[in-house]
Amino acid sequence: MGLIDRLDAGDPRALPRLLTLIENRDPAGLSALNVLYPRGGRAHVVGITGPPGSGKSTLVAALIAAIRASGRTVAVLAIDPSSPVTGGAVLGDRIRMMELHADPGVFIRSMASRGRVGGLAPAAAGAVAALDAAGFPIILVETVGTGQDGIDIITLAQTVVVVQVPGLGDGVQAIKAGQLEVGDLLVVNKCDLPGSETLARLLRQSAEDLGTEGWDVPVLPISAATGDGLPDLLGAIDRHRSYLLASGEGDRRSSAAASAAVMTGLRAAIERRIAAGSSEAIARLLDDVAARRMTPDSAVAGLLAALDRAPGSGHPVGDQRGG
Repeated sequence: MGLIDRLDAGDPRALPRLLTLIENRDPAGLSALNVLYPRGGRAHVVGITGPPGSGKSTLVAALIAAIRASGRTVAVLAIDPSSPVTGGAVLGDRIRMMELHADPGVFIRSMASRGRVGGLAPAAAGAVAALDAAGFPIILVETVGTGQDGIDIITLAQTVVVVQVPGLGDGVQAIKAGQLEVGDLLVVNKCDLPGSETLARLLRQSAEDLGTEGWDVPVLPISAATGDGLPDLLGAIDRHRSYLLASGEGDRRSSAAASAAVMTGLRAAIERRIAAGSSEAIARLLDDVAARRMTPDSAVAGLLAALDRAPGSGHPVGDQRGG
Protein backbone atom coordinates (compact mmCIF):
# COMPACT_ATOMS: atom_id res chain seq x y z
CA MET A 1 0.00 0.00 0.00
CA GLY A 2 1.36 3.40 -0.98
CA LEU A 3 1.95 6.27 1.41
CA ILE A 4 -1.12 8.24 0.30
CA ASP A 5 -3.31 5.13 0.53
CA ARG A 6 -2.01 4.55 4.03
CA LEU A 7 -2.76 8.16 4.92
CA ASP A 8 -6.29 7.88 3.55
CA ALA A 9 -6.79 4.63 5.44
CA GLY A 10 -5.93 6.33 8.74
CA ASP A 11 -2.57 4.64 9.32
CA PRO A 12 -1.10 6.70 12.22
CA ARG A 13 2.43 6.10 10.94
CA ALA A 14 1.76 7.50 7.46
CA LEU A 15 1.69 11.21 8.30
CA PRO A 16 4.92 11.25 10.37
CA ARG A 17 6.62 9.32 7.57
CA LEU A 18 5.35 11.75 4.96
CA LEU A 19 6.60 14.76 6.94
CA THR A 20 10.04 13.17 7.33
CA LEU A 21 10.25 12.61 3.58
CA ILE A 22 9.17 16.20 2.89
CA GLU A 23 11.66 17.63 5.37
CA ASN A 24 14.47 15.60 3.78
CA ARG A 25 13.33 16.50 0.26
CA ASP A 26 13.00 12.83 -0.56
CA PRO A 27 11.50 12.33 -4.06
CA ALA A 28 8.82 10.03 -2.62
CA GLY A 29 7.67 12.74 -0.23
CA LEU A 30 7.67 15.46 -2.87
CA SER A 31 5.74 13.19 -5.26
CA ALA A 32 3.14 12.48 -2.57
CA LEU A 33 2.84 16.20 -1.87
CA ASN A 34 2.10 16.84 -5.55
CA VAL A 35 -0.93 14.57 -5.20
CA LEU A 36 -2.05 15.88 -1.81
CA TYR A 37 -1.62 19.60 -2.47
CA PRO A 38 -4.91 20.06 -4.39
CA ARG A 39 -6.79 18.59 -1.43
CA GLY A 40 -5.75 21.44 0.88
CA GLY A 41 -6.76 25.03 1.33
CA ARG A 42 -9.34 24.45 4.05
CA ALA A 43 -7.27 24.57 7.25
CA HIS A 44 -6.92 27.67 9.41
CA VAL A 45 -3.17 28.14 9.87
CA VAL A 46 -2.38 30.06 13.06
CA GLY A 47 1.15 31.27 13.74
CA ILE A 48 2.39 31.68 17.31
CA THR A 49 5.47 33.87 17.59
CA GLY A 50 7.21 35.99 20.19
CA PRO A 51 10.54 36.35 21.96
CA PRO A 52 12.21 33.43 23.75
CA GLY A 53 10.87 33.10 27.28
CA SER A 54 7.41 34.42 26.45
CA GLY A 55 5.78 31.06 27.12
CA LYS A 56 4.84 30.13 23.54
CA SER A 57 5.07 26.38 24.12
CA THR A 58 2.91 26.57 27.25
CA LEU A 59 0.42 28.70 25.32
CA VAL A 60 0.31 26.21 22.45
CA ALA A 61 -0.33 23.34 24.87
CA ALA A 62 -3.19 25.31 26.47
CA LEU A 63 -4.62 26.19 23.04
CA ILE A 64 -4.58 22.53 22.06
CA ALA A 65 -6.75 21.70 25.07
CA ALA A 66 -9.15 24.57 24.28
CA ILE A 67 -9.45 23.54 20.62
CA ARG A 68 -10.10 19.91 21.55
CA ALA A 69 -12.74 21.03 24.04
CA SER A 70 -14.48 22.77 21.13
CA GLY A 71 -14.72 19.42 19.34
CA ARG A 72 -12.08 20.10 16.68
CA THR A 73 -8.89 18.24 15.85
CA VAL A 74 -5.62 20.17 15.73
CA ALA A 75 -2.12 19.78 14.35
CA VAL A 76 0.97 21.56 15.67
CA LEU A 77 4.17 22.28 13.78
CA ALA A 78 6.76 23.43 16.31
CA ILE A 79 9.84 24.98 14.75
CA ASP A 80 12.89 24.49 16.96
CA PRO A 81 16.44 25.81 16.83
CA SER A 82 18.68 23.28 15.11
CA SER A 83 21.01 21.17 17.18
CA PRO A 84 24.54 22.44 16.53
CA VAL A 85 25.71 18.81 16.42
CA THR A 86 23.09 16.89 14.45
CA GLY A 87 21.02 19.61 12.80
CA GLY A 88 17.93 18.06 14.35
CA ALA A 89 15.29 19.79 16.42
CA VAL A 90 16.09 20.56 20.05
CA LEU A 91 12.86 19.66 21.82
CA GLY A 92 13.39 21.55 25.06
CA ASP A 93 10.06 22.26 26.71
CA ARG A 94 8.23 20.62 23.79
CA ILE A 95 8.43 17.52 25.98
CA ARG A 96 5.52 18.84 28.03
CA MET A 97 3.33 18.50 24.92
CA MET A 98 4.13 14.83 24.44
CA GLU A 99 1.42 13.74 26.86
CA LEU A 100 -1.08 15.12 24.35
CA HIS A 101 0.03 12.56 21.76
CA ALA A 102 -2.30 10.02 23.37
CA ASP A 103 -5.22 12.03 21.98
CA PRO A 104 -5.92 10.84 18.40
CA GLY A 105 -7.32 14.28 17.64
CA VAL A 106 -3.93 15.93 18.23
CA PHE A 107 -0.86 15.69 16.01
CA ILE A 108 2.41 17.36 17.07
CA ARG A 109 5.56 17.58 15.02
CA SER A 110 8.84 19.32 15.82
CA MET A 111 10.92 20.51 12.89
CA ALA A 112 14.44 21.90 12.95
CA SER A 113 14.98 25.41 11.61
CA ARG A 114 18.39 24.23 10.30
CA GLY A 115 19.90 27.62 10.84
CA ARG A 116 17.42 29.58 8.77
CA VAL A 117 16.66 33.06 10.10
CA GLY A 118 13.07 34.19 10.29
CA GLY A 119 11.80 31.51 12.63
CA LEU A 120 10.57 28.97 10.07
CA ALA A 121 12.05 25.72 8.82
CA PRO A 122 12.75 25.47 5.08
CA ALA A 123 10.24 22.61 4.73
CA ALA A 124 7.54 24.28 6.84
CA ALA A 125 5.30 25.21 3.90
CA GLY A 126 5.32 21.63 2.62
CA ALA A 127 4.61 20.27 6.10
CA VAL A 128 1.67 22.63 6.56
CA ALA A 129 0.31 21.62 3.14
CA ALA A 130 0.50 17.96 4.17
CA LEU A 131 -1.25 18.60 7.49
CA ASP A 132 -3.92 20.60 5.65
CA ALA A 133 -4.49 17.77 3.19
CA ALA A 134 -4.69 15.32 6.10
CA GLY A 135 -7.83 17.12 7.22
CA PHE A 136 -6.85 19.11 10.31
CA PRO A 137 -9.14 22.17 10.53
CA ILE A 138 -6.62 24.12 12.66
CA ILE A 139 -2.84 24.04 12.31
CA LEU A 140 -0.74 25.85 14.92
CA VAL A 141 2.76 26.84 13.82
CA GLU A 142 5.09 27.87 16.64
CA THR A 143 8.20 29.74 15.55
CA VAL A 144 11.66 29.75 17.11
CA GLY A 145 11.06 33.21 18.51
CA THR A 146 14.09 35.23 17.46
CA GLY A 147 13.00 38.85 17.87
CA GLN A 148 12.79 40.75 14.62
CA ASP A 149 13.99 37.72 12.69
CA GLY A 150 10.77 35.89 13.58
CA ILE A 151 8.47 37.80 11.23
CA ASP A 152 8.26 35.57 8.18
CA ILE A 153 5.47 33.61 9.87
CA ILE A 154 3.21 36.04 7.99
CA THR A 155 4.18 34.23 4.77
CA LEU A 156 2.75 30.97 6.09
CA ALA A 157 0.01 31.68 8.65
CA GLN A 158 -3.37 33.28 7.98
CA THR A 159 -3.65 34.47 11.58
CA VAL A 160 -0.58 35.54 13.54
CA VAL A 161 -0.60 35.61 17.34
CA VAL A 162 2.28 37.63 18.81
CA VAL A 163 3.07 36.71 22.42
CA GLN A 164 4.70 39.20 24.78
CA VAL A 165 5.40 38.85 28.47
CA PRO A 166 6.37 41.34 31.17
CA GLY A 167 9.84 41.23 32.61
CA LEU A 168 11.85 40.59 29.43
CA GLY A 169 13.40 44.03 29.38
CA ASP A 170 12.31 47.46 28.28
CA GLY A 171 8.63 47.31 27.34
CA VAL A 172 9.04 50.19 24.91
CA GLN A 173 11.67 48.19 23.02
CA ALA A 174 9.21 45.29 22.84
CA ILE A 175 6.69 47.63 21.23
CA LYS A 176 9.24 48.60 18.60
CA ALA A 177 10.00 44.99 17.69
CA GLY A 178 9.13 44.11 14.11
CA GLN A 179 7.07 41.12 15.24
CA LEU A 180 4.23 43.35 16.41
CA GLU A 181 3.71 44.63 12.88
CA VAL A 182 2.70 41.18 11.64
CA GLY A 183 0.39 40.43 14.58
CA ASP A 184 -3.34 39.97 14.11
CA LEU A 185 -3.72 39.31 17.83
CA LEU A 186 -1.40 40.53 20.58
CA VAL A 187 -1.19 38.41 23.72
CA VAL A 188 0.19 39.44 27.11
CA ASN A 189 1.09 36.08 28.62
CA LYS A 190 1.74 35.56 32.35
CA CYS A 191 -0.73 38.35 33.03
CA ASP A 192 -0.45 37.76 36.78
CA LEU A 193 3.15 39.04 36.81
CA PRO A 194 4.06 42.60 37.81
CA GLY A 195 4.22 44.93 34.84
CA SER A 196 1.62 43.08 32.77
CA GLU A 197 -0.90 45.95 32.91
CA THR A 198 1.75 48.43 31.77
CA LEU A 199 2.77 46.14 28.92
CA ALA A 200 -0.86 45.69 27.88
CA ARG A 201 -1.37 49.44 27.83
CA LEU A 202 1.71 49.94 25.66
CA LEU A 203 0.55 47.22 23.30
CA ARG A 204 -2.90 48.78 23.00
CA GLN A 205 -1.30 52.09 22.06
CA SER A 206 0.79 50.33 19.43
CA ALA A 207 -2.21 48.33 18.16
CA GLU A 208 -3.96 51.55 17.15
CA ASP A 209 -1.57 51.71 14.18
CA LEU A 210 -1.91 48.02 13.31
CA GLY A 211 -4.61 45.93 11.73
CA THR A 212 -6.49 46.33 8.45
CA GLU A 213 -9.83 47.72 7.40
CA GLY A 214 -12.47 45.79 9.29
CA TRP A 215 -10.10 44.31 11.84
CA ASP A 216 -8.83 46.04 14.98
CA VAL A 217 -5.95 44.15 16.56
CA PRO A 218 -7.02 43.05 20.05
CA VAL A 219 -4.70 42.88 23.06
CA LEU A 220 -5.51 39.86 25.19
CA PRO A 221 -4.13 39.31 28.71
CA ILE A 222 -3.90 35.59 29.46
CA SER A 223 -2.18 33.09 31.69
CA ALA A 224 -1.32 30.01 29.68
CA ALA A 225 -0.30 28.20 32.86
CA THR A 226 -3.70 28.61 34.55
CA GLY A 227 -5.92 28.89 31.48
CA ASP A 228 -7.16 32.39 32.34
CA GLY A 229 -8.15 34.20 29.17
CA LEU A 230 -7.76 31.15 26.89
CA PRO A 231 -11.44 31.12 25.83
CA ASP A 232 -11.09 34.78 24.82
CA LEU A 233 -7.99 33.99 22.77
CA LEU A 234 -9.59 31.06 20.94
CA GLY A 235 -12.69 33.17 20.32
CA ALA A 236 -10.54 35.94 18.83
CA ILE A 237 -8.74 33.42 16.60
CA ASP A 238 -12.09 32.15 15.31
CA ARG A 239 -13.36 35.70 14.75
CA HIS A 240 -10.27 36.54 12.75
CA ARG A 241 -10.90 33.47 10.61
CA SER A 242 -14.43 34.70 9.92
CA TYR A 243 -13.08 38.16 9.07
CA LEU A 244 -10.59 36.67 6.61
CA LEU A 245 -13.31 34.72 4.82
CA ALA A 246 -15.82 37.57 4.71
CA SER A 247 -13.47 40.39 3.73
CA GLY A 248 -11.41 38.73 1.04
CA GLU A 249 -8.25 39.30 3.09
CA GLY A 250 -7.88 35.53 3.35
CA ASP A 251 -7.58 35.23 -0.45
CA ARG A 252 -4.98 37.99 -0.51
CA ARG A 253 -2.94 36.26 2.18
CA SER A 254 -3.21 32.92 0.39
CA SER A 255 -1.85 34.53 -2.76
CA ALA A 256 1.00 36.14 -0.81
CA ALA A 257 1.78 32.81 0.88
CA ALA A 258 1.90 31.04 -2.50
CA SER A 259 4.31 33.66 -3.84
CA ALA A 260 6.52 33.36 -0.75
CA ALA A 261 6.57 29.56 -0.95
CA VAL A 262 7.59 29.64 -4.62
CA MET A 263 10.31 32.23 -4.04
CA THR A 264 11.65 30.32 -1.02
CA GLY A 265 11.77 27.13 -3.06
CA LEU A 266 13.44 28.94 -5.94
CA ARG A 267 16.16 30.37 -3.68
CA ALA A 268 16.75 26.94 -2.13
CA ALA A 269 16.95 25.31 -5.57
CA ILE A 270 19.47 27.88 -6.79
CA GLU A 271 21.57 27.38 -3.65
CA ARG A 272 21.55 23.61 -4.22
CA ARG A 273 22.51 24.06 -7.86
CA ILE A 274 25.38 26.37 -6.93
CA ALA A 275 26.55 24.02 -4.17
CA ALA A 276 26.56 21.14 -6.66
CA GLY A 277 28.65 23.15 -9.13
CA SER A 278 32.26 24.13 -9.11
CA SER A 279 33.19 25.45 -5.68
CA GLU A 280 36.49 26.63 -7.18
CA ALA A 281 34.70 28.85 -9.70
CA ILE A 282 32.47 30.29 -6.97
CA ALA A 283 35.51 30.93 -4.79
CA ARG A 284 37.13 32.86 -7.65
CA LEU A 285 34.01 35.00 -8.01
CA LEU A 286 33.99 35.76 -4.30
CA ASP A 287 37.68 36.63 -4.41
CA ASP A 288 37.03 39.00 -7.31
CA VAL A 289 34.27 40.74 -5.35
CA ALA A 290 36.44 40.98 -2.23
CA ALA A 291 39.31 42.44 -4.28
CA ARG A 292 36.87 44.85 -5.96
CA ARG A 293 37.64 43.51 -9.41
CA MET A 294 33.93 42.73 -9.75
CA THR A 295 30.74 44.10 -8.20
CA PRO A 296 28.38 41.79 -6.28
CA ASP A 297 25.73 42.37 -8.97
CA SER A 298 28.15 41.23 -11.66
CA ALA A 299 28.98 38.11 -9.65
CA VAL A 300 25.29 37.30 -9.31
CA ALA A 301 24.82 37.76 -13.06
CA GLY A 302 27.76 35.45 -13.69
CA LEU A 303 26.33 32.76 -11.41
CA LEU A 304 22.91 32.95 -13.06
CA ALA A 305 24.50 32.70 -16.51
CA ALA A 306 26.46 29.66 -15.38
CA LEU A 307 23.26 28.03 -14.13
CA ASP A 308 21.58 28.65 -17.48
CA ARG A 309 24.50 27.00 -19.26
CA ALA A 310 24.59 23.99 -16.93
CA PRO A 311 23.93 20.66 -18.68
CA GLY A 312 20.34 19.51 -18.31
CA SER A 313 19.22 22.82 -16.85
CA GLY A 314 16.37 23.13 -19.35
CA HIS A 315 14.21 26.09 -18.38
CA PRO A 316 16.19 28.52 -16.18
CA VAL A 317 14.19 27.54 -13.11
CA GLY A 318 13.42 23.99 -14.19
CA ASP A 319 10.13 22.27 -14.81
CA GLN A 320 8.49 22.01 -11.39
CA ARG A 321 5.14 20.66 -12.54
CA GLY A 322 3.86 17.60 -10.77
CA GLY A 323 2.54 14.61 -12.65
